[in-house]
Amino acid sequence: MKIRHAVSAVALAAALLLGAPAFASPGSDLLDRIAVDFVHMTLEAGEREPGYVDAYYGPQEWQNAAKLAPRPVSVLRKEADRLQLLLSKVPDKDLSPDQRRRKLFLKGQVKAAQTRLAMLAGDKFSFEDEAEGLFSVRPVLKPLKSYDPILARIDKLVPGKGDLAARVDAFQNQYVIPTDKLEPVMKAGIAACKAKTEEHIKLPAGERFDLSFVTKKPWSGYNWYKGDAHSLIEINTDLPIYISRALDLGCHEGYPGHHVLNTLLEQKLTKEKGWVEFSVYPLFSPQSFIAEGSANFGITLAFPGQAKTDFERDKLYPLAGLDPATAKAYGDLQEAKAALASSGNTIAAAYLGGKMTKEQAVQALMKYNLYSRGGAEKRVAFIETYRSYVINYNIGQDMVRDHVYRAGKSEAARWNAMEHVVSEPTTPADLKK
Repeated sequence: MKIRHAVSAVALAAALLLGAPAFASPGSDLLDRIAVDFVHMTLEAGEREPGYVDAYYGPQEWQNAAKLAPRPVSVLRKEADRLQLLLSKVPDKDLSPDQRRRKLFLKGQVKAAQTRLAMLAGDKFSFEDEAEGLFSVRPVLKPLKSYDPILARIDKLVPGKGDLAARVDAFQNQYVIPTDKLEPVMKAGIAACKAKTEEHIKLPAGERFDLSFVTKKPWSGYNWYKGDAHSLIEINTDLPIYISRALDLGCHEGYPGHHVLNTLLEQKLTKEKGWVEFSVYPLFSPQSFIAEGSANFGITLAFPGQAKTDFERDKLYPLAGLDPATAKAYGDLQEAKAALASSGNTIAAAYLGGKMTKEQAVQALMKYNLYSRGGAEKRVAFIETYRSYVINYNIGQDMVRDHVYRAGKSEAARWNAMEHVVSEPTTPADLKK
């Protein structure tokens, strides 16, 4: 089909369809053609693996063509190899600085496609190799015993004796949002995250989201980006939702997290520049490392230090019918628990590598992530579904945080750096600068 073998005329038509300028910068013609072919390949891969395409808002006829006749995985692997070879032949000297960043972004996205398609074909990777291939970051896995000192500190924060995970679970159960209060509390949390973000980042006109509560999902929250600055945010109610999750999910899924990132990429890159590769979002790609890392760090950026606990105490506790006088104790526990986040990478690697049984993984998550049994089982289900994707939340957060903090100590400087991260063709390598 001609649609699969894009020429510059197709790229030009795509740019016009997406509202971009008709003329690209010098030396970018080949990148335009590669980008169009990348979108077609990604959409077809999405037909071969449900969930591979997280979002798409490009021309409908391209999606229709992918659904009608997706190429076999073996052919898509060759296509990914072809695109990577073409990218290696694009001379940097003919590109503007922006286009050089675009090229590097595409190289990472195509490398991820090569890796994921190889996995679909049955190739096996170690946890570290898989993560590096998909997300352009090789994780360093710490031994679980290295987290014991953190557990010892947390032990002093939680009253009572006996198993620490059981005590933490019992303590946290005092902070569950009642079912009949869940929607107003979540909406208040999201509204606060949006207000804080709008102080620093200009959002596209008409941006909006819908909120829905769902069950039977392996994740706690999800942002389904629909295009035209519109998201559907879903909150999973399979397990009790703690008061801290209102701002966590509001910032992560919404502002300045996934919703903001997607709306800015659509506005600034897809529409204004005509970079069609940003009209499709392959979940297993470096784009997710940036998305999850910035979304997690966005919580701290919007509510630094004690600001999160203070807002919860003053606004959300009364709304949920919880005792504001106990907010500090709960906030201290959540802050301490955050240092355990990367232990989940080690557990995921051991479980996926066959070094832990499912029950051993559940027990390890209960001990080192301080999950309830239900929470640990839900996390194992997430690991089984998304595998090395788990590194994006903690390693991604740490790398985005360090990058943003290098911009300076002022709130304005840090928000400005964050805006660049979520509105440009940012790669994990960029975060080291």
